[in-house]
Amino acid sequence: MGKAIPILRRRGAQFLQKSLGISQRRAASHATIPSSQLYCPFTPPGKNNTGWTCAQRQLTRSSAARRTFSATVAVAHGDWHPPKAGEELYVTFIDKDGVEVKIAVSKGDNLMDVAQANDVEMEGACGGSCACSTCHVIVEDEDMFDKMNEPDDNENDMLDLAFGLTETSRLGCQIIMDESLDGLRLKLPSMTRNLQASDFSKKSGTGS
Repeated sequence: MGKAIPILRRRGAQFLQKSLGISQRRAASHATIPSSQLYCPFTPPGKNNTGWTCAQRQLTRSSAARRTFSATVAVAHGDWHPPKAGEELYVTFIDKDGVEVKIAVSKGDNLMDVAQANDVEMEGACGGSCACSTCHVIVEDEDMFDKMNEPDDNENDMLDLAFGLTETSRLGCQIIMDESLDGLRLKLPSMTRNLQASDFSKKSGTGS
């Protein structure tokens, strides 16, 4: 038994030297100190060292870090639900053949999501990221158009690519419904031009 203790201490020193990256002399001195006095950098706050191995402390610390991790679920385009009773706002889509589709929507709804969820022919090739012009719509009423937020630079850039651009053109993915837009009427152009922002970056990269 007397020989076993030095062997265990040597093995303990080797373990400490490898796992903690400390010098051989320091590891050897740690291995000869009773566990109740051994300092370990992995000791969790509020815990003393008694009865804790380095492995136990490291595992506890890692578990505590995992418990504090949290994530927010992103809301994707296309997740649309009909409004609750009494909260309805109305938007009418007019397709290229003049067929009207009136839909009850909620405040905060994205109109590209509304159109696609109700089988209105609005493409949205970029998935609503304002990187193409395929959800181009024309606001029928100029007064209603003036109630909308001003388009930002990204939207204006994409509208420049749209087929049949007018003074009241917008991208459906950038129109968010609110009470001021109740009764909104949107015409769909006779065709769309599927040019995306990525197409131009590719062309500029080739020097053409």
